[in-house]
Amino acid sequence: MRGLFVTGTGTEIGKTAVASVIAHNLAAGGEKVAVFKPALSGLDDPAEPDHELLRRASGSKQSDDEIAPYRFGPAVSPHFAAEIEGVNIDPATILTAARKAGKAGTLVCEGVGGLLVPLTWRYLVRDFARDLGLPLIVVASPSLGTINHTLLTLEAARAVGLHPVAVVLNPWPDEPSRLELDNERTVGVLGRILVERLPHIDPSAPDTWPALKVPLGVRG
Repeated sequence: MRGLFVTGTGTEIGKTAVASVIAHNLAAGGEKVAVFKPALSGLDDPAEPDHELLRRASGSKQSDDEIAPYRFGPAVSPHFAAEIEGVNIDPATILTAARKAGKAGTLVCEGVGGLLVPLTWRYLVRDFARDLGLPLIVVASPSLGTINHTLLTLEAARAVGLHPVAVVLNPWPDEPSRLELDNERTVGVLGRILVERLPHIDPSAPDTWPALKVPLGVRG
């Protein structure tokens, strides 16, 4: 299975934007792309849901269930959203669905929140990423505080055998300050990781999105 797992240093950090850009870049290069998100919440928000943007960006024909098996209205952690709606999230269900999607094309999988967000009380996003076995992209803010958040995320990933291959700073400002430039340098050096930048994007205009040079990986 070829693909990437996109996680972040926290919620509202731009994981969907980064995953969508990667999926669109791959599709524009002639690859067949499948997208996946194990669970999403916040459907009560009038904005375009994550799974719809992922599908549109990739050109995928996957159904809602094939992209995101668990979808919830409240904008809360998936384990709590499931509790509110009286649903049990089954790790085997999301793993099976993700692996099936990965057979259809290069898989771009977006996590939920950060790596230690619980999908259930006994199954974290990190557990799902480890079971899936794809290389990791970490999405982080370029602003103050990102060094600690990003290095902690990289450490939490490597501690269980995950393989981070790049950090994407999002959204990268048109005129970065010395602080943001130093954050980029420091994360790269101390995190021993490739650091890429993603500027603000217009979600409605994929053809204007820049390319992100992130390495793909293969899981046997």
